[in-house]
Amino acid sequence: MVRLTINSVLKHSSMKMPAIGFGTWQIKPEEIDTALNAAIDAGYRHIDTAYAYRNEDDIGTALKKMFESGKIKREDLFITTKLPPWANRREDVEAVLETSLARLQLNYVDLYLIHSPMGLQKPEDENTSIASLGLDMETDLLELWKGMEAQVEAGRTKYIGISKFNQSQIQRILDNCKIRPASLQNELHIYLQEKELVSFCYKNDITVTAFSAFGSPGTRSWSESARAAAIPLEDPIITEIAKKYNKQPSHILIRYLIEYGVAVIPKSSNPIRIKQNIDVFDFELSKEDYDKISNLDRGENGRIFGSVFFNKSIKHPEYPFPK
Repeated sequence: MVRLTINSVLKHSSMKMPAIGFGTWQIKPEEIDTALNAAIDAGYRHIDTAYAYRNEDDIGTALKKMFESGKIKREDLFITTKLPPWANRREDVEAVLETSLARLQLNYVDLYLIHSPMGLQKPEDENTSIASLGLDMETDLLELWKGMEAQVEAGRTKYIGISKFNQSQIQRILDNCKIRPASLQNELHIYLQEKELVSFCYKNDITVTAFSAFGSPGTRSWSESARAAAIPLEDPIITEIAKKYNKQPSHILIRYLIEYGVAVIPKSSNPIRIKQNIDVFDFELSKEDYDKISNLDRGENGRIFGSVFFNKSIKHPEYPFPK
């Protein structure tokens, strides 16, 4: 059985990523300060954001206050942000990362990810919705990766990685890179366990991070198919196991993933749930219960962030999911 503590890390070469992180997608700017302070107080040391989340400014302000007060030191945190899809060009990477660093009020991030392999056209201004942008059909992932490597060489990020990439796209990077991807961040939960992809990443020294560990119940309003999708938090096997351990279903979902060997970045703006989500280090799943959850995998039928979320992107040459 995997022995895990709140200080457990997943290692890629010299990179040490805390096994559980604080996700900030869809957290409103006015909620960031309270939520981030609650996360640090609860013990989170891994913070995940992105240019596209439009909250880097507020995260930076909150972090600056913490650093100045002595509440936490920069070197004690692992901070990830991401290159937006409209900047998926080698020549755009540096300027966009510098903008993120300025907003975060940091000299470097620990991990910089390509947010999506599917490039979009540049917006006219900062207020343009990403959903309204057309596809950039000329996206060149190998050239883009060279732009990412340059950020490591310049000291703007310690490590670089990818998000929403499939195995063949990762292999192309591995076959043509100077600096290997340190991490893959993909949708991963009990209904979409990506066992082949996770195994591939293990073999290639790539740390995996799961987003949507709870199945993103907030996306159910997006479409009829999303509303009909099963919610991991309500799965009868998960609720049964939760009762057995005197835990919440959310604890079981997170604990399973970290025992599976991937990092998890649950998101909440509620200080009570933020603290609750990290309370997963005082129990272990039995082999029987672990295997029960492993068998809940539905493969592609469990995917949420596929055609429903990226419907127009199906036409993109780098669309990473089965069509």
